[in-house]
Amino acid sequence: MSKVQVVILAGGQGTRLRPYTTVIPKPLMPVGDYPICEVIIRQLKQAGLKNIAISTGHLAGLIEAYFGDGKKWGVHITYVREKQPLGTAGALKLIKNMDHHCLVINGDVLTDLNFRELLRHHKKRKAAATITIKERVVKTDFGVIEVNEEGDLDQYLEKPEHKSYVSMGVYILNKECQRLIKKDEFIGMPDLLLKMKDRGDRISCFPTRAMWLDLGRLDDFELSQDVFQKHKKKFLK
Repeated sequence: MSKVQVVILAGGQGTRLRPYTTVIPKPLMPVGDYPICEVIIRQLKQAGLKNIAISTGHLAGLIEAYFGDGKKWGVHITYVREKQPLGTAGALKLIKNMDHHCLVINGDVLTDLNFRELLRHHKKRKAAATITIKERVVKTDFGVIEVNEEGDLDQYLEKPEHKSYVSMGVYILNKECQRLIKKDEFIGMPDLLLKMKDRGDRISCFPTRAMWLDLGRLDDFELSQDVFQKHKKKFLK
């Protein structure tokens, strides 16, 4: 595999997991016997991705103390620290000497995604950026009422389900993306990708059936404990 920069986004405050994240940074929240970010690093190493930068902010010292230079896991880890919150894309501006291809992943993602396949897809499509997406079903817990122009009942849908593709928080971006980010700018990944699209860049989507949980959500965090134990060999080969 050609040289690829990896950036793990680990600077968030994890507000949805309070009070746990008051004292434990979200990337160190446990799943099974490991912090979630360690699971990610082990998976990256397995995929041959060893050049890792971790973007830190909230409780940065704990993350840096735990992972150090990455030697323990056979990878090379450096850090960029956000002096102020920069959103899910602003920290990319802090990466020096970024490789042409950059894999960006949220530090709280539990997935068995095949990173090699994702990179092959990105290169084959000759995209400026690729978003990993997964179909997710959202169930409404209420009966949904649709009314007509006169204010009378048109439809009554009992607890409908809505299917849509959602971002898994895993992206490939080419290094030119840094030019669209201002110094110390707070910018989210959606805004950056739309900027790239608006200037004519190709933004590809990579749909996958890989398992995926967002541990930043309390429901997913609780579910992850059973899922990890049942499928441990898939997550850690």
